[in-house]
Amino acid sequence: MRKLLLLLVFQGVFFSCKPYQSKIIRNNQMTYHIYRERQKTFFSQEGAIKYIDKGYGDVIVLLHGVPTSGWLYRKMIDELSKSYRVIVPDMLGFGSSDSPKGYNIYSEEKHAERLIALMDELKIKNWTHVTHDAGGLWTWELLKKQPNRIEKLVVLNTIIYQEGFNPPIRFKKGFFAKTAMWAYRNNITANTMLKGLFNSGLKKNTLNKADIEGYKKPLKEGKTHGMYYFFTQTCNALPNYKETLLSVDVPVLVVWGKMDSFLFWELQEEKVINDLNIYDKNVHLIDARHFIQEEKPQLINELIFDFLSAENKNKN
Repeated sequence: MRKLLLLLVFQGVFFSCKPYQSKIIRNNQMTYHIYRERQKTFFSQEGAIKYIDKGYGDVIVLLHGVPTSGWLYRKMIDELSKSYRVIVPDMLGFGSSDSPKGYNIYSEEKHAERLIALMDELKIKNWTHVTHDAGGLWTWELLKKQPNRIEKLVVLNTIIYQEGFNPPIRFKKGFFAKTAMWAYRNNITANTMLKGLFNSGLKKNTLNKADIEGYKKPLKEGKTHGMYYFFTQTCNALPNYKETLLSVDVPVLVVWGKMDSFLFWELQEEKVINDLNIYDKNVHLIDARHFIQEEKPQLINELIFDFLSAENKNKN
């Protein structure tokens, strides 16, 4: 691990001398500056949480994971908001939200409590919940605390069971992990980390400068405390939510990038389908890797629309 950390630091020094190799920014593309201007603020007990609130009607929550933010869903929000009210939070420690010092404030339980508090503040009692990556753990904790809040669940390459969990980074608490976070914050290894992350997490990394800005800027602003908890605690001792998962009694849609090298569907497929009681018609393995919101946003939206339409018909 020491050799790996030193390698990342030295590589970061080298790569940080070069601009990120990006494509030309497309006309009218969403920029991170514009995205942030559209965010609203909820003041939790631990700090400010930024979120998008767009559209009207039944509510859909889009929940990110680590080390991303609501920015991950930027290609999906506008289309979904034509038919639904879409809430997209940056969880504490990520994106535009505050990143206060502390360790246990970034636990799965605390993240869930803050998400519940946000929805209470918005006076939203029930919603369709879309989750990705570590957002799954915050979701399972939310379901454990208040199982009746989520009416329908959409799982996108989410952490569920240890069998499918293969995090790209694991650290022990202490000097080396803190040094790695320091290197991210000071732009020494941020380029290297993000380039490696998306090269591994996308079939083809076509992200341009504007795309990367939304992932890089929070790191440059020092948003690494939530990452530190995840890489030093969660990745080494994944919480067991089997009992909670067995108690879930809502319709579930799975959309999974079948070439994901971080989260393997086939290693946990039978267990997840049985425990969450998922119908075969609601499991979709798509031609993508981990960050499917970047690769297949339109397809994901179509599958969500079809799923919700079918469930509404069944309900009526």
